[in-house]
Amino acid sequence: MNTPLLIERLFQYAQTYFPRKEIVSRTPDGIFRYTYADFGNRTRRLSSALSRLGVGPGDRVGTFAWNDHRHLEAYFAIPSMGSVLHTINIRLAPDQIAYIVNHAEDKVLLVDAGLVPLLAPIRDKLPTVEAFVILGNQVDPSASPLQPAYSYEALLAEADPEFEYPTDLDENSAMGMCYTSATTGNPKGVAYSHRGIYLHSMSMGLANTVALSDTDVALPVVPMFHANAWGMPFAAIWFGAKLVLPGPTPTPAILLDLMSQEQVTISAGVPTIWLGVLQELEAHPRPLSLRMVLCGGSAAPPALIRAYEERHGIPFAHAYGMTETSPLATFSRLKSYQRDLPYNERLAIRATQGLLVPGLDMRIVKDGEDVAWDGKQMGELLLRGPWIADEYYHDERTTSTFIDGWLHTGDVASIDPEGFVRLVDRTKDLIKSGGEWISSVDLENAIMGHPAVLEAAVVGVTHPKWDERPLAFVVLKPNQKVTKEELREFLTGQFAKWWLPDDILFLEEIPKTSVGKFMKRTLRDQYHDYLISDKGSL
Repeated sequence: MNTPLLIERLFQYAQTYFPRKEIVSRTPDGIFRYTYADFGNRTRRLSSALSRLGVGPGDRVGTFAWNDHRHLEAYFAIPSMGSVLHTINIRLAPDQIAYIVNHAEDKVLLVDAGLVPLLAPIRDKLPTVEAFVILGNQVDPSASPLQPAYSYEALLAEADPEFEYPTDLDENSAMGMCYTSATTGNPKGVAYSHRGIYLHSMSMGLANTVALSDTDVALPVVPMFHANAWGMPFAAIWFGAKLVLPGPTPTPAILLDLMSQEQVTISAGVPTIWLGVLQELEAHPRPLSLRMVLCGGSAAPPALIRAYEERHGIPFAHAYGMTETSPLATFSRLKSYQRDLPYNERLAIRATQGLLVPGLDMRIVKDGEDVAWDGKQMGELLLRGPWIADEYYHDERTTSTFIDGWLHTGDVASIDPEGFVRLVDRTKDLIKSGGEWISSVDLENAIMGHPAVLEAAVVGVTHPKWDERPLAFVVLKPNQKVTKEELREFLTGQFAKWWLPDDILFLEEIPKTSVGKFMKRTLRDQYHDYLISDKGSL
């Protein structure tokens, strides 16, 4: 049957079959708990309140918020009424935030009370915004520097809990938007359709991927402003999972306390998050119920996977995606006949980005030709499918990224005979030395395998003879010592000699993006001429 695939159907299913399930939200005022039934009541009230503010089908409503219950209500209230949920990265520079809000033409902004000071300096640069709704308890909208302002809770108290959602929405219409960082120029907008997110949510329940179900307690560490928190809020609510939302500025200690207290079974975040959580767990152990740590955003070092599994008995799952893919695209899970392999062989497979998620198509291409499935040849990863974007929102860069029906990811990968994808690098991060390619990702993962190393980033910098050479940056674990010579010796034997970094610099901290990835562009810019300066090298 031709049944429209709409976000409202996810919401209604959860209300009908899981009204007693629980949502736990960490807020500045403490832990807030309520049932799916209460969540549904407040979600319909939010839709009603936004409608009274003049928001209609197709209008963009921006959210500037942490992972909490009010943000979750917006996740369902806005698209269910036919409007577009625009999640805004709270960690961007003010000028970038202004650009994003204006480019999307947001009509209303929902803003966490604690984040109001970040928007106050650019209020006059947001001409399309007609109202600011302040999220929090005991909000005095008249005192807000953002005007006209309204109290979220006051609006909900006066709104209709029986608000009726439209039944004639087009499943291919936009339900959400997220802006991805650009290598150069302004951020790029990605629109998500109802149909795409519906099918993406379904993929999160597959046994071959996350297997999310009502038996789970899910905690998304990945921000709700970043690629739909990897789709976890939509899927968790649809499938009736208990959802735990970590709130503002969660530290590794806060995350582990929540995981322990709420008996979390699955959590999702980037490698830098899991590195920090691992440190806290080893310093201050807690009883945990995790059946899966889901890691994405960048390649996880095998040493990190091994630490979780061997020292703490926590299964560690590797996945790959990007803003343009909603984001789940590949998932690393052993095939049935690989489960009896020696652990090191299993680890090598699971440290890859995994198999293509059912429902998508993939190519790995070099010079217009598909590379061999030999695990060695490298090419750019191309994707297409029902939850893969097909353009950037009102952006001419569409033509250089979406070509002949394929998303050109900009990621360089190889694929083995079993179909497991291994991300080699971003095209811009590959190091070309003397005409040969060096993978910064492989070097980083190897360096982080040293017991004294917490984090490592490798970039290519200018060299007078070889064009580029690898330069490594290392952050040590607390109270650990190792010399650059010892690290080079540790790498010897793992790589050809010409792969080894020309120098290793020790830093207090490696700069990171707003979602926790290493800012390699910053390192490249800062150390561009390091090897041809008078600082020397190894």
